[in-house]
Amino acid sequence: MAPHRKPPRPARTRTGIRTPALATAALTSVALLSQTANAAPSTDDKPSLEEVEKKVDDLYRQAGTATEKYNSVKERTTKQKKRVDTLLDDAAQRTEKLNEAREELGSFAAEQYRTGTASPDAASLLLADNPQDYFDQNQLMDPLTDRQKGAVDEYVTQQAEATEQRQEASDSLEQLTESQNALKAGKAKVQTKLAQARELLSTLTAAEQAELAEIERREREEAEREAAELARRQAAARTASQETQASQSAAAPQEAQQTQQAPETQQVAPEAQQGTSETSAPAEDTTYASKAVKALAFARAQIGKPYVWGATGPGSYDCSGLTQAAWKAAGVDLPRTTYDQVTAGTSAPLTDARPGDLIFFYDNIGHVGLYIGNGMMIHAPKPGAYVREESVFYDGESSIHSVVRPA
Repeated sequence: MAPHRKPPRPARTRTGIRTPALATAALTSVALLSQTANAAPSTDDKPSLEEVEKKVDDLYRQAGTATEKYNSVKERTTKQKKRVDTLLDDAAQRTEKLNEAREELGSFAAEQYRTGTASPDAASLLLADNPQDYFDQNQLMDPLTDRQKGAVDEYVTQQAEATEQRQEASDSLEQLTESQNALKAGKAKVQTKLAQARELLSTLTAAEQAELAEIERREREEAEREAAELARRQAAARTASQETQASQSAAAPQEAQQTQQAPETQQVAPEAQQGTSETSAPAEDTTYASKAVKALAFARAQIGKPYVWGATGPGSYDCSGLTQAAWKAAGVDLPRTTYDQVTAGTSAPLTDARPGDLIFFYDNIGHVGLYIGNGMMIHAPKPGAYVREESVFYDGESSIHSVVRPA
């Protein structure tokens, strides 16, 4: 699989994209933060620029994968927290009902003790953890009234439900703690990968940074050529489809004439005729297209906003946070992470990709962008970069995992 070469913002200015002094935001950030950027080159074992680029891309890619895992755990933690709060509230209500049932049993025990129908021990047993056992032994001198029997049954019921509720709350708290620990570990992993990438870039001299920027510029141009070729293939596929439809439409009158010559074949149910309407399929396409227009309009409005891992807007986004927010603006709810978004729609071949489709990258589905047509997409690339328009081949054709139509 091709290395994770997510190129920087183009040197030439595009609408809504801030143009840095260097070719990539990552290099700009490093140039500002690094105290060793202008240091003299080290010994002969210093890695080549190609090796540095590959390693940095790999670290950013690992950080992106860790970010999606972090997002997944964060979403699960949020749901677990709500569940625990609900269980604790229910447990408190159960305990209150249990105390009320216990008080009523206490009043019965005190009454029987005053009238001499029960011993002092009986009062203790009535307030024990399991008063039902006491009554089952028939040790009261007077038989239980229906009200007293009902109070005992209510106490036993509330006691069992409160115990079950407390256990469920305890189990959920344990799961919540595990998720919170995993969340902290995921956050640390992302930060470590990003720190390693910055540290590696900080070893480059100013001349090496400029040379690396030139390498990335050439890679970006190649990616744009590939995007243009994809656009050509898509246009050819659409033309072929239109010619097929035209051919079928031209053949329709001949079929109708043959049908008139065979009256016995004209008995077709009205619902069947509706099902073969020429407008049924295009209507579906129109519905999707109208939603896609809204999603893309939202995405374009975010161009220039920074990538921040774990962010869902409105001031910053990570890759799946951007696609989720864009389609939400079109009235479609997508899951939070790339791992879930890839199953939230219908798969399509790359040559049939339509504006609004989701383009997923890498075997681990660690990145996603929003297709806009002509081989281009809008995406939140990586830390240090901004939401931008870019070729879907920004990291090579082999990096593309799948295309999904979410609505």
